[in-house]
Amino acid sequence: MSAIADPVELAGAAASGAAPLLTVRGLRAQYGSTQVLHGLDFDVAARGITTILGANGAGKTTTLRAVCNMVRTEGQITLAGERIDGLATENVVRRGVAHVPDGRGTFLNLSVEENLRLGAYTRRDRDAVAPDYERVYGYFPRLKERCKQQAGTLSGGEQQMLAVSRALMLRPRLLLLDEPSFGLAPLIVRELFSILRTINERERVSILLVEQNAAMALDLADQAYLIETGRVVLSGSADEVKRNDAVRASYLGY
Repeated sequence: MSAIADPVELAGAAASGAAPLLTVRGLRAQYGSTQVLHGLDFDVAARGITTILGANGAGKTTTLRAVCNMVRTEGQITLAGERIDGLATENVVRRGVAHVPDGRGTFLNLSVEENLRLGAYTRRDRDAVAPDYERVYGYFPRLKERCKQQAGTLSGGEQQMLAVSRALMLRPRLLLLDEPSFGLAPLIVRELFSILRTINERERVSILLVEQNAAMALDLADQAYLIETGRVVLSGSADEVKRNDAVRASYLGY
């Protein structure tokens, strides 16, 4: 995909009008001496869905890793009014941030049920964990049928569903999703994105979605940011970004 030659930045709060759950200002990140993010500013509304779009190498995955403090970062990251930049990754998780990485990140040698159990390992409300298996299986009934099956024997779509389910076992406030459609058949992608919308509405979980399938991401999200070489070049409501001529040409295939 070609870069947008003359980026236009669209102002605007989240379409829902809700206050931000996550606020990121001046986010920089680097691997060794290589800087990848160059001062990103973005928000995720409480109960909202924000998507970050961009070509390969734009810095999308690094952005999610930076929110979890998995890479060297600078800048301010605030979750529900609390600064979380500088916290250890496990302490970010304990504050209700669940990360579904690219490549799904399931434990292939463990069963479906064991993977889900690991998703709840930081929770202190142990009595409430057992009912949550049924809650998660309600979204992904195929996983219940395979609960004793080794995760490595699942199909690609089922492994992605397991990765999302494991994150939900944390009962997160914020769900970070990195390329959930990657490698999946279009029918499975549509099913997965429909379930993500249901989860957002029922669980009131905010979602920060990194995705190369721009059309699907913009249909799901309230707010969108386009990044190129580690910088935000376009932002606004998902509808505004979808109508932008440069986005239509470079990312939506028009």
